[in-house]
Amino acid sequence: MLRISDLVFDAYGRRFFDRASVSMPSGAKVGLVGRNGAGKTTLFRLILGQLSPGGGEIELPRGARIGTVDQELPATPVSILETVLAADAVRAGLMAELEHAAPEHLAEIYHRLADIEADRAPAKASEILSGLGFSQADLHRPMAEFSGGWRMRVAMAAALFSEPDLLLLDEPTNYLDLEGALWLEARLRKYPRTALIISHDRELLDHSVDAILHLSEAKLELYQGGYSQFERQRAERVRLAAATQAKTEARRAHLQSFVDRFRAKASKARQAQSRLKMIARLQDAAPAIEAHVQPFLIPSPQKALAPPLARLEGAAVGYGGPPVLSRLDLRLDPDDRIGLLGINGAGKSTFARLLAEDLVPAAGQVLRDKRMKTAWFHQHQIEALDPADTPLSIIRRRLPQAAEAERRARIAQFGFPAAKAETAVGALSGGERARLLLNLVAMDRPHLLILDEPTNHLDIDSRRALLEALTDYEGAVILITHDRSLMEMVADRLWLTAEGTVRPFEGDMEDYARLVIERARAPAQPAAQARIRPPPPRRPPALGPLKRKLEAAEAALARETAALAEVDAALADPALYARGPAETAKISERRGRLAERLRQAEALWLETAEAYEAASDET
Repeated sequence: MLRISDLVFDAYGRRFFDRASVSMPSGAKVGLVGRNGAGKTTLFRLILGQLSPGGGEIELPRGARIGTVDQELPATPVSILETVLAADAVRAGLMAELEHAAPEHLAEIYHRLADIEADRAPAKASEILSGLGFSQADLHRPMAEFSGGWRMRVAMAAALFSEPDLLLLDEPTNYLDLEGALWLEARLRKYPRTALIISHDRELLDHSVDAILHLSEAKLELYQGGYSQFERQRAERVRLAAATQAKTEARRAHLQSFVDRFRAKASKARQAQSRLKMIARLQDAAPAIEAHVQPFLIPSPQKALAPPLARLEGAAVGYGGPPVLSRLDLRLDPDDRIGLLGINGAGKSTFARLLAEDLVPAAGQVLRDKRMKTAWFHQHQIEALDPADTPLSIIRRRLPQAAEAERRARIAQFGFPAAKAETAVGALSGGERARLLLNLVAMDRPHLLILDEPTNHLDIDSRRALLEALTDYEGAVILITHDRSLMEMVADRLWLTAEGTVRPFEGDMEDYARLVIERARAPAQPAAQARIRPPPPRRPPALGPLKRKLEAAEAALARETAALAEVDAALADPALYARGPAETAKISERRGRLAERLRQAEALWLETAEAYEAASDET
């Protein structure tokens, strides 16, 4: 279907592709991955003919239709259903012919419409729109009534409906909530033609594609299987390349030692010269380059607070009119990891704003520990950044009393070394801006971290770095994300926003994924009024949440054990006692606190392990 041969492309003073080649078979679903800025979107523009290569060829079958979602559709008076139906140019053309065709041609047109199953088109378009979050009432509303984000969903629906021979999707889940991402994952799995998808969503890349196309160092390489298989193959290739390089270095050292010993001897000069030529011919292995990913800094609270952090009692919240959410009776503890679920518009962000004290309750009460610090990350913060500002000037305002060297060190820890520290925000990538804000909101050591779609601009490696930071963070987390992998790895419990309230969801992400797909298959029910109820507890019970809780407890136990061992080593060092009794007392006091934390971690681990074993016995 798509053949790229010796592609060369230069722009902005750098080389994006250097004799890159790949061949994609017809019907393949391929995930295109690579670091931010590697040139993934540039490749799409080259395939679409929007850019001209400096060398090589991009070949497609004659007459192949390419579909993409490159921009939002205009705000027209045409309904969204008719907009999607118009994306099928063949059907639209035949329907237009019907209006003006002579009677003797009508039978032929109807026959051609029957061949393409045109009568099923409205139902197919409705199903796609429903899966992307539109209600039945929405289908007949004009495009002009929808925001840009929703018109992007219509554009995606149109691309999926028209089923082009080659479908190009650039970060499709960025336009969607978790529910839309779950539906799209299932839809792409069954897409009948070829698709090339740029994505940083691990779940989509593991469950919806047949192969991974990796763009790195201006080269393209195709790996069979999903993203997890790609990671294993890539790691093995790096290991083999390192082993080959080690052998080459050993061979070079052996030859060089002979040259060094016998270069001056006339009887050995010829052999020494021969070995010099052999050294020159030895080629270094070309290991797969693994660029460093700067870790996120999410420091834990300086002092843990007693539970609960917050308690909602009959609370309601809104924007001056009828409440968006009501009947809120929930409790949040210091070690909670809550994943917030719900369709777009159900009130997830409103609930986040209530917890962040950006909104006040319209009824009931929200009881908080007065010492609690809350950090809130949301997408509007990125949009609100001044394009002329710089990371360094921002940190100067946040740390007005700090020395300049300390400010520069802090911003370097965020991933902005001297070369980037004074770069205008407008010149930073979306991933760099997201990294800057995530680090900024967490720098005050919050007890509660609220993350509303934190991964929209992050590549897969940066998402992994964020996951590692959240794993080490010891405060409470409220997570809203369309990234199913992040949700599964971070959240110990799920809360569902539906029917104007928020309540615990008794199930795991697999349960919720099934519920979303079932709802999309029943588009006759308005999405805005869909009564999403948690499924009854499974028998046997779901092991997923318990397993993740056990893994988190094991990690906490390991951390506390290591910390206590470090303090014990310090107390065993005779040099400590030479520094005076005050220092000794300080470390001894710290050991007491760590010992208590270790006891609590052991108790939690034991309790969780017993619960997991009991649940395992029932399966």
